[in-house]
Amino acid sequence: MAEISCRGLLFDLDGVLIDSTPAVSRVWRRWAEERGFDPEKVVKMAHGRPSRATIKDLLPNSDIDWEDREVERREIEDLEGVVPLEGSLQLLQTLPKERWTIATSGTRPLATVRLRAAGLPIPSSMITGSEVKIGKPDPEPYLKAAALLGFAPGDCLVVEDTAAGVRSGKAAGARVIGFTTTMAAAELRAAAADWILRDCRDIAVQLVDGELRLAFAGE
Repeated sequence: MAEISCRGLLFDLDGVLIDSTPAVSRVWRRWAEERGFDPEKVVKMAHGRPSRATIKDLLPNSDIDWEDREVERREIEDLEGVVPLEGSLQLLQTLPKERWTIATSGTRPLATVRLRAAGLPIPSSMITGSEVKIGKPDPEPYLKAAALLGFAPGDCLVVEDTAAGVRSGKAAGARVIGFTTTMAAAELRAAAADWILRDCRDIAVQLVDGELRLAFAGE
């Protein structure tokens, strides 16, 4: 068991708190097929990144704003199979509401509808793709998420499931847990994740003397 202390927890959403993989895969697969791209490659590209970044890489000369709105519309409408990942509700219920938030590459409307569909609490404030100029792996999302809680990034712990997200958290100056819900441990470790866990079930937390004390088993 590893034991660490921090002041705030910064969670990614998809692949960390909720499982939206079937919906995400369906939307991006259909989008790729309609535009003549390899669906498998596009789905992998889209994980953990803002939709605009994937669209810009693949269709740099397109109407990126329109394409982005279309992807978001499809993702908001497709909630089949969007469920909480094991242990996520229990973990969030043990955390004081002022000690955690979310930093997701999706938009605020998409994050909100997915949290509701999964039956998870919606933080009073969170950082979404709507609030940043540069998405993951840039540090901006986690710098802003830490600021929302009023803590320095170095006093926070980031929980992620993709290499881009891990790099974002590390670049912001936070320690990072990588979940193997989306990517293999080797990919997360190559991105410099400090610990590798299965999911939220591996984390136990208590508030002690103003600090969050976490205990977990991992690599």
